[in-house]
Amino acid sequence: MLTRRKFAALGAVAGLAACTTPELAPVARSAAAAPPQHPPLPAFYAAITDEPYPIPAVPPGALDPALWRQWVANPWGDHPHGTIIVDPDSALLFFIDSPDRALRYGVSVGAAGFDWEGTARLQFRRAWPRWTVPESMIARKPELEPHSVAHGGMDPGPGNPMGARALYLFQNGIDTLYRIHGDASPRELGHAVSSGCIRMLNQDVIDLHDRAVHGASVIVLRSVKPKGVAGVY
Repeated sequence: MLTRRKFAALGAVAGLAACTTPELAPVARSAAAAPPQHPPLPAFYAAITDEPYPIPAVPPGALDPALWRQWVANPWGDHPHGTIIVDPDSALLFFIDSPDRALRYGVSVGAAGFDWEGTARLQFRRAWPRWTVPESMIARKPELEPHSVAHGGMDPGPGNPMGARALYLFQNGIDTLYRIHGDASPRELGHAVSSGCIRMLNQDVIDLHDRAVHGASVIVLRSVKPKGVAGVY
């Protein structure tokens, strides 16, 4: 079950890594390094110019192909159409289309998201939403007070961390304060960078927003990573 306790941010923790260094063949000083080769991005990551605010193209080579939006075999065939499943450890979000297939997106997951699990309800969706800063965040960053609920939040558009779309998650009629939203940068996908939410590329969150089903279940899988994954926002 989702609880308010599970929205607490987690502290940073050092990771361990293998440190065996293979012996490398000497490289000739005159040899020029070959430029990196990147597969061409799908056309849907081009610039979007018909929105109220411009959305730039994803730069070539900036996005790992494993995090591209793509159709995959449905790992959860028993869930109905419209169900959204988030795997925080893999930084992947799945939109269940049919018993046989799902649409997979790369995401970034907030530090608190690694301790947040259970089932919520997709209560509503917003295009170019306002950002109303929670009181808990204002307590940490008083400079955000002008964007509080009392002041009407931050106007939509460039600079608003909610991006082009937001999906709002509720449980038992209560706002969880947990969102799926846009404005991720390509290089942050796959990392813990957002304070408690699931962040997507604007191109991807627009696509998910248009497919999403009002009232559908949003399931956040349990993280098996060690406690203390760091995130910043």
